[in-house]
Amino acid sequence: MKKINNQILITGAAGMIGSGMVRYLNDLGYQNLVLVDDLKHSDKWKNLVGKQFIDLISRHKIFDWLVGKESEIDAVIHLGACSDTMETDADYLIENNFKFSIRLAQWALTFNKRFVYASSASTYGDGLKGFVDDEKMLQDLRPINMYAFSKQLVDLWMKREGVFSQVVGLKYFNVFGPNEYHKGRMASMVFKMAHIASQEGVIRLYQSNDPDRFSDGEQVRDFIYVKDAVKITSGFLFNSACGLYNVGKGVATSWNQLALSLFDALGKKPSISYIEMPKELNGQYQNYTCADMTKTLAAFDSLSTHSISHSVREYVQDYLLPSVRW
Repeated sequence: MKKINNQILITGAAGMIGSGMVRYLNDLGYQNLVLVDDLKHSDKWKNLVGKQFIDLISRHKIFDWLVGKESEIDAVIHLGACSDTMETDADYLIENNFKFSIRLAQWALTFNKRFVYASSASTYGDGLKGFVDDEKMLQDLRPINMYAFSKQLVDLWMKREGVFSQVVGLKYFNVFGPNEYHKGRMASMVFKMAHIASQEGVIRLYQSNDPDRFSDGEQVRDFIYVKDAVKITSGFLFNSACGLYNVGKGVATSWNQLALSLFDALGKKPSISYIEMPKELNGQYQNYTCADMTKTLAAFDSLSTHSISHSVREYVQDYLLPSVRW
């Protein structure tokens, strides 16, 4: 693993994956971290308690801060974005997710800095085109919400500018785990279900909106524990691979399986009921996602991830129940 001597810039640093990156890099001995985030009135700041870094900057001030810092920064990990898949303000998403990302990428490319950015598995849309992280297929993908489209625009810009040979784009699948207390409606279903299951003894899943293909609760997603997502992200920070890569487990897990793992972690008897899917979700719901991890695995000498049952158990027992952070 190569050594990074100068500073590492991390955007979205107080978020779930971002704060996990800070923890992981601290554990590797890196404290020369410059964090970028807007904390506002949320509890995101708690994700940074006990972590080591040298500065914390608002995203609105980062480009002014970067002036004259060209020799001080070695790498940029760009995780910051509005991640609300139900956000309807398209102009906001274009400015925040697309244009900000391009401006930061241009700075990194101009000064030859390692640039790793967060794309999203939501860009695959309904999945009919598959889940292969092939830059050549980007224009064939059809995102089904504005958030996904804002992420696809970044990928398409990278392709159009011919810079995938210089940057790393990571298509995160369904990431869950500690440090997501602040995410509200965008928190993982493990987070949402754990409280209800512990209090009421039941987990409510959406009825299938495509019963010919999926029974209730048998819709599947590629869930990945945040500690595994962070390990993969860190790997791309220190290796020389470039291009677009999936970040998932490569395993399709049904909501029913996830719920059973959660009951097991809580030590409770399983009880699952099925409720009608909200209308605003019905037209943009992914019933199936599963990362093709072939390309990602080839970028590492070895790469192992935790099982879903282990990940859910650790998350619930070590973090959610005692209400602690990673």
